[in-house]
Amino acid sequence: MSTDSPARDRRQHIVLVTGLSGAGKTTALRVLEDLGWEAIDNFPIRLLRRLIGSESGDGPRPPLAIGFDSRTRGFVPSEIIARVKELSKRGDLLVTTLFLDCASGELERRYNETRRRHPMASERPVRVGIQAERELLEPLRRWAEAVIDTTDFTSNDLQQAIRERFADSAPQDMAVIVSSFGFARGTPPLADLVFDMRFLDNPHWIEELREQTGLDAPVGEHIRQDPAFDAAFDRIRDLLGTLLPRYKAQGKSYVNIAFGCTGGRHRSVFTAERMAGALREDGFSPTVLHRNLGSRAADEIEGPQA
Repeated sequence: MSTDSPARDRRQHIVLVTGLSGAGKTTALRVLEDLGWEAIDNFPIRLLRRLIGSESGDGPRPPLAIGFDSRTRGFVPSEIIARVKELSKRGDLLVTTLFLDCASGELERRYNETRRRHPMASERPVRVGIQAERELLEPLRRWAEAVIDTTDFTSNDLQQAIRERFADSAPQDMAVIVSSFGFARGTPPLADLVFDMRFLDNPHWIEELREQTGLDAPVGEHIRQDPAFDAAFDRIRDLLGTLLPRYKAQGKSYVNIAFGCTGGRHRSVFTAERMAGALREDGFSPTVLHRNLGSRAADEIEGPQA
């Protein structure tokens, strides 16, 4: 895929977003829209040329994201590829196809969890519809310039992946994400820097703190009383003070700094919030995400008390 960005290339950048139903197309389009793209979902591809219009020399036009899948009217992969090939020959367009993939088992779990009907399943089991759609879309998957497999992604992971690929890569626009997570529920796949806070005393084993989170003052006070907290926090802050300007100078668009603890509800949440505040003091504007904050407190997740 071309690394040209909409801000640096005078051609109109068009991204065709497709993939398996349930793999995250709606999320991808929403992020692109937040980034300033014009986003259209379920657009009939046979009308693509009419939507884009004739070749224009009137200056740059805003980037356009168009979503379509097996539900879109007139969906024939071979015809879609032919149409896009023709558009790609135009000197005023930069056309990219993004395909969102996902393992069949994970897609089946998502459909069963939401109780939605798969568009190609009809009255048949979900797995049958998934397999039929996978076979139908295989030519598009092979042809797409960019493929993102969302099998192990949370919604936040996919949002970050889309931003990484399609946001303006100018160094001054580097975004910093500070996140918390629970190791018991898996390490975030897109984290650039991961800090393990499980060396701190665990508030889960304090009965009056168990159902609270790292956003609550009593939990924060308990964590701060751990003799190791201040020294570790200061060292991590100093490290980030060295690394973030270097990442920015290298043109990195996004840096995800992830703090983990066992369940993702106490130590990691508190530390992420504190670090975000420290980074704001240092001139950054971090976004804070808590992946497992709403998860249930459970002894089997936290493991035996040390």
